[in-house]
Amino acid sequence: MVSLGIDIGGMSMKCGFVDDNGKILSKFVVKIDKSKNQLEMIEALISDIKKAMIEQNYSSSDLRGIGIGCPGSINVSTGTCDFSGNLGWRDLPIVKLIEEGIGEVKARLINDANAAAVGEAMFGAGNGKKDVLLLTLGTGVGGGVITGGLLLEGNMGKGAELGHNLLVMNGRQCTCGRKGCMEAYCSATALMNDTKEAMKAHKESSMWTRCEGSIDNVDGKTAFEEAKKGDKAAIEVRDNYVMYLGEGIINFINIFRPTVIILGGGVSNQREGLLEPLSKYLEAHGWGFGGTACPKPELVVSCLGNDAGIIGAAAMFMERK
Repeated sequence: MVSLGIDIGGMSMKCGFVDDNGKILSKFVVKIDKSKNQLEMIEALISDIKKAMIEQNYSSSDLRGIGIGCPGSINVSTGTCDFSGNLGWRDLPIVKLIEEGIGEVKARLINDANAAAVGEAMFGAGNGKKDVLLLTLGTGVGGGVITGGLLLEGNMGKGAELGHNLLVMNGRQCTCGRKGCMEAYCSATALMNDTKEAMKAHKESSMWTRCEGSIDNVDGKTAFEEAKKGDKAAIEVRDNYVMYLGEGIINFINIFRPTVIILGGGVSNQREGLLEPLSKYLEAHGWGFGGTACPKPELVVSCLGNDAGIIGAAAMFMERK
C-alpha cells in the first residue's frame, strides 16, 4: 500500500505517492491560482488527486491515507486551516473536504514545517535519532521539533512556531504582526532585503556585477556567493545573517537539547557556505548554556530537500521505524 503526501506552499501544492520506506513513487504538482477562492483551490486539488490516482491505477483501498502539510495556523484535531495569510485561507475544513471529495480514504492535517520534520526524522537526516529540530529557512522561518521520538505540536497542533521567537525587542516588523521575530531576520526574504540594502550602501560591491547591475536580480545566493570571493559588503551581510540565525538556534538548543539540528529551505542550499560560518558562531558561543558540560548537537542540511514535506505528510499513516 501507499500513502499520499501533500505539501501545500504559497505557489503550489506538491503531491506524491509514498511507499512505507519513504520512497516517492510518483509526484504531481497542483498550481495555486489565487484568483480562485479557498474552496475552489481545494476542489482543484481533489480533481488532480483523482486524475493522478487513475493514472497510477490506485483506488481508495490502495491508499493508507492522505496526509496534508499546510502552512499557517491549523487545528489538527478538526482538520481545519484556521488561518493562512499567504494563501488567504480562513476556517477551511481541508480534511473534511478531501475525505468527501475522494471517498473511502482517511485524511490528516499537519503543519507544513512539522511534516518536514517528521519526514527528516523518519527517512532523512534525523533517522535513528529521538531528539530532532528542523528549521526551514525560506520565505518565512518554519520549525518542527521531535522530542523523545514524538512530534511536539502543542495545544491544537499550533505550537513549535520557532520562526516567531523574539530576537530583537521592538525590532523589524514581522509578518505575524509582532516586531523582532526570528523570521524577520533569518528568512530568505530578510536575507534578500539585507543584501539589497548593502548593495545600495556599497556601489563598489561585486554583488552588483553578480546581479548584472540590477537590484531586482538579488536572490538568497547573492551575498553568500560573493562573500566566498571576499567582497566586504557581502561578508557583512552573511555574518549578520549567521549571527541572528546562530542566536535563534542557541535559544532552541537551550530549550530542546536536540541531538541533531537540520536546516532546510532555500537558504540551506548554501550547504557548507552556511554550515561553516554558522558552526563557528555556535562554537564561539559554547553551543548554548553549559558549554562543554552539555551535549553538542550535530548541525546538518536536510537530506530530503523539497521532498521532506511530502514524505512527512504521508508518514502520518506509517509507523516510525
